[in-house]
Amino acid sequence: MAAPKPGLDYLAPVDSEFRVAFDGSFSIASAPTVPPKSAPDDKACKGRLKDTIDALDDHQRVLYAQDRHAILCIFQALDAAGKDSTIRAVMSGLNPAGFQVYSFKQPSREELDHDFLWRTTTRLPERGRIGVFNRSYYEEVLVVRVHPEYLDAQRLPEPRRPEKIWPQRFESIRNHEQHLALSGTVILKFWLNVSKDEQRRRFLDRIDKQKKQWKFSDSDVEEREYWDDYMAAYEECLNETSRPWAPWFAIPADSKPFMRASVADILERTFASMGLRYPELTPEQEKGLASARKRLSKES
Repeated sequence: MAAPKPGLDYLAPVDSEFRVAFDGSFSIASAPTVPPKSAPDDKACKGRLKDTIDALDDHQRVLYAQDRHAILCIFQALDAAGKDSTIRAVMSGLNPAGFQVYSFKQPSREELDHDFLWRTTTRLPERGRIGVFNRSYYEEVLVVRVHPEYLDAQRLPEPRRPEKIWPQRFESIRNHEQHLALSGTVILKFWLNVSKDEQRRRFLDRIDKQKKQWKFSDSDVEEREYWDDYMAAYEECLNETSRPWAPWFAIPADSKPFMRASVADILERTFASMGLRYPELTPEQEKGLASARKRLSKES
């Protein structure tokens, strides 16, 4: 792994037992899908989440006022891991004026006419805002790797050498994320690690409950046949792209309350580590405020 270049001021990622190591040693087999034994129960997790949401609201106000950084949260997971519900729960207290979510599904014809980073680059959050990607450019080294036939629609230059495509895309992603970090975007990437048994249970729940049936697709079951391929793709992807300026967190996803509380905690502690503060007024601005106060006071 290439070390950060001297002289560059990288944001130190927050500590977490779920943070993916930067040295390529991450193992899917060792990554838990259930909370640790010491974890609080579901009720306590929900209480913690509520408190953390209140803190996130305060942080967002300062982020927006300072207008020097953006936050980008990327969520990747297999179907039924809980991406949508986690985003909804964790971000529920944020001001919509400073927050945006984009879901990336099958690429359009226009998107296929560009490089694989184009469609997400056009949706990056502006300074002062929080952006969330529900799936992302990582689909290009995950689902496309499991289904390389999808490359045909991308009309890549010839000769196309599959053995070189994935290392090249990993390098492009690392460079892209490093550029964003240097430009003021703080990147947090969450892989929601659901077990195969729990995914099966949630699929059955979708089938049996009318209000959830719209979420289910026959392709969801078909993709389970590629479970081992996906696990191999995720393991290499996380090892190749977890870096200090764009860390991955492998969050146990079999318990939704614990998963949501863990994501919120990492986001809140990242905010707290950034040293955000409201802008300081210049002497001229202070004089303007004093003048405005004087004029308004006379009106009464």
